[in-house]
Amino acid sequence: MNAVLYLEYDSQEKQSDPAPNRMSKYLSSRRDALSTPVLPVSRQTREPLKSQGVMQREPLVFFIMRLNLKAVLLVLTVAVVVITLGVYMRCAAFSFSTNLVRPLYRASRQSSSGGEATALHDIECSINQEYTVHCKRDENENEVYVPFSFLRNYFDVSGAVSTNSNEVAKFNWVHSTAKVNLPRGKYDARGVFMYFENYNVEVRDRVKCISAAEGVPVSTQWEKRGYFYPTQIAQFALSHYSKNLTEPAPRVRVLEDGDGNQMEWSTPMTSNMTRIWHHKFNTSVVQFETAPGYEGVISIALNHTLDLLLTVDLLLVTNSSSLMITVQNRDTRHIYTLHYIPADLLLSVQDTNIYYGLGGLALNKWRHITRDLHIDLQKGVMGDKRSPQKVRRSDLEVISIGFLGLGFFDNITLSTSDHLAHFYDAAEWFVHNQDLKTGGWTNPVRRSLNGFAELRPGWISAMGQGHAISVLARAYWHSGGDERYLRAAAAGLQPYRVYSRDGGVLAQFMDKFYWYEEYPTTPPSYVLNGFIYSLLGLYDLNSTAPGKIAREAGNLFAQGMYSLKKMLLLFDTGSGTSYDLRHLSLGVAPNLARWDYHATHVNQLLLLATIDSDPLIAQTAERWKGYMFGRRAKHN
Repeated sequence: MNAVLYLEYDSQEKQSDPAPNRMSKYLSSRRDALSTPVLPVSRQTREPLKSQGVMQREPLVFFIMRLNLKAVLLVLTVAVVVITLGVYMRCAAFSFSTNLVRPLYRASRQSSSGGEATALHDIECSINQEYTVHCKRDENENEVYVPFSFLRNYFDVSGAVSTNSNEVAKFNWVHSTAKVNLPRGKYDARGVFMYFENYNVEVRDRVKCISAAEGVPVSTQWEKRGYFYPTQIAQFALSHYSKNLTEPAPRVRVLEDGDGNQMEWSTPMTSNMTRIWHHKFNTSVVQFETAPGYEGVISIALNHTLDLLLTVDLLLVTNSSSLMITVQNRDTRHIYTLHYIPADLLLSVQDTNIYYGLGGLALNKWRHITRDLHIDLQKGVMGDKRSPQKVRRSDLEVISIGFLGLGFFDNITLSTSDHLAHFYDAAEWFVHNQDLKTGGWTNPVRRSLNGFAELRPGWISAMGQGHAISVLARAYWHSGGDERYLRAAAAGLQPYRVYSRDGGVLAQFMDKFYWYEEYPTTPPSYVLNGFIYSLLGLYDLNSTAPGKIAREAGNLFAQGMYSLKKMLLLFDTGSGTSYDLRHLSLGVAPNLARWDYHATHVNQLLLLATIDSDPLIAQTAERWKGYMFGRRAKHN
């Protein structure tokens, strides 16, 4: 390696020479150094120079460069090793002994935090001496960290990591994701039913579709082919009644009414359409007659979004007649056609054609049809097992409405909602589908509850009776006193007076307290939430019906409230509630209520507390609400 030799004169020579002379000597020496080949300086060479008073040294810049380069490489190497080991220390799958890396990890943590390091290492947690869970231990703090995936299942809790606007992560632990709905005031039998404005019954997976013949949901909860479930139909009605009171007024667009609102219809040469005066309705209606086949359809082209609630007054004359709505998914560009036909058919799907039956008796009869096109399309698409998919309401666009065959129509509208139409469809279903002998709305499917005798088709539910009476009481009041609704509601009280073993819903606890059974099992099951819903139906009828009917409903309500207060604490587990009392009826383990059912218990008691001032109800509701936040009853 070559080195450049610099000579340094002693201080006495420098002081004795004039400045110009010193400069000339310096320049001369620089020229000699540059013109002379650079040679290695050996030890023998350096010694004579020392003896002559001339000192030599390594170049300062080169020395510093060598020193800095080594230092930087060393620091980088140490940093990489420490960071790598630190990351692996946190990894549960790391198989190296923690004794090997703990000192380095502790040093890295200490240097980064400026304080005492926290070292975690693996430890097996024995759970009640039955099985083990892989955990982490902090020796310094004497703490053991258990995975939340284990805690979630073990304690039935929920948790998730969230990030705020400052990108700071936080772990949110909750005992229950169910919601408590505080009453807005005293419960009003003419107003919103509990918190049912939040319900969307028709979108539930266990709803096959909304029947085009009846306008109510068809359930698949206990039978896949579909059936009419009174409890579900009543919840559908009560949710739409409540939405009508809480949502803004809908946006409505009248497309054709035969009079002031008329559309330009595309009419093939082989078809015809005329507007004629209807003497009974005292208005104009549209008559259509088309050639067979889709090429004869009369139609209007649209590009309508968001307003997907269709209403139309329709009379079909022949079996080949139909109403057709063409809808496009703007996201996928798929086009579907909804067909409403006079047939005994719930729902059928053929490629992109979705068929709903208006009933075999739909011919030559005016029908007011209310259809949510998004729901009808969604149920059809989800019913296609080859390619089930969710469809967003905002993606849909109505691109045409058409008629085929022979018939009449009037008052075609598209709107954002028509909640009262759905409500009255359900109220009419209860009027026309009540068992006139028992006064009940029967369930046409079998129902099995573990430990109890199977319920055969035709059983009556107190919850279904109570819900139906809540619907009919509101329909009676809202319609201005339609006696049909009142008579059906009054007849619905009969099963409350008949023991469940005899086809009713009445049971008795300890031969003393009367209970209205959601499931009329043998022995009685005493389901809490269904019982309270049955009480609300009685209260609603007592508040809206006249005279004798009101008194009868009031007496049944008072009888039930007395039993509730005496039996309520039997459902309290100290950390939650029981769904029923099978642990007393069958002598088995309690059937604990899921958090959503527990929240229903709380919501029901909070509502009852607005109409009954007994402190037991409000105090129990508050204690049960505390269970949802991890509070427990005190131990001895």
